[in-house]
Amino acid sequence: MGKMDGKVALVTGGGQGIGRAIALRLSQDGFAVAVVDLNESTAQSVAGEIAKAGGHSLALKVDVSVRDQVFAAVQETAEKLGGFDVIVNNAGIAPSKLLDDVTLADFDKLFHINVTSVLWGMQAAAAQFRELGHGGKIINASSQAGHVGNANLGIYSATKFAVRALTQTAAQEYAQYGITVNAYCPGIVQTPMWSGIDKEITASKGEAIGDATKEFGSKIALGRLSIPEDVSAFVSFLAGPDSDYMTGQSPLIDGGMMFL
Repeated sequence: MGKMDGKVALVTGGGQGIGRAIALRLSQDGFAVAVVDLNESTAQSVAGEIAKAGGHSLALKVDVSVRDQVFAAVQETAEKLGGFDVIVNNAGIAPSKLLDDVTLADFDKLFHINVTSVLWGMQAAAAQFRELGHGGKIINASSQAGHVGNANLGIYSATKFAVRALTQTAAQEYAQYGITVNAYCPGIVQTPMWSGIDKEITASKGEAIGDATKEFGSKIALGRLSIPEDVSAFVSFLAGPDSDYMTGQSPLIDGGMMFL
């Protein structure tokens, strides 16, 4: 029996990387979990892992940049899993480009997936919490890049700064409904997303694959790269009752890359 038995959570971008780790950890905590991803097969795979371990889960294919799809996913989750208590707006992308090379299409795609999807997720969750007559928890994915701009990742950094701003604003607007809103800010996490960032940055500099990881990793006080479970452990805290008096915050889980 988990500490959150009877509670329901939805995780976007839950098919791989940090999202997968979050979905699995919340299931271990006792949540029934809706695994949402644009890639239906990966969502189903993670939902299958949860079911195999004895948990309750639902896999949903969703384009999180489309408002109606996000609202529909939240509604379906509440109906099929028997409630709705937590949303983790985790989905995102991180292409690497110098500012001079960014196109309008690049800019729009990044903001629609990394920022607009968070807004839709917050709106949908808050509406569902109110409909059910109780509060809830909204948890958003920001980044270490949401605290400091990084070369080659300027627009990505801008989206993650925006997520922090939305988190702070939503915390103020939704507090009256018993809804808390917080974000988590990972550093360098060993995921497919980071592997892609490393390849793009090193290619732009004419360096070997892995050099960007070594450069950024050398700044980590704890001396190792993060694994997804480092992040999911903190999200578990945000999703549980021990964080009930915390809202509007965006802490770093980066092993000591930054000290604020």
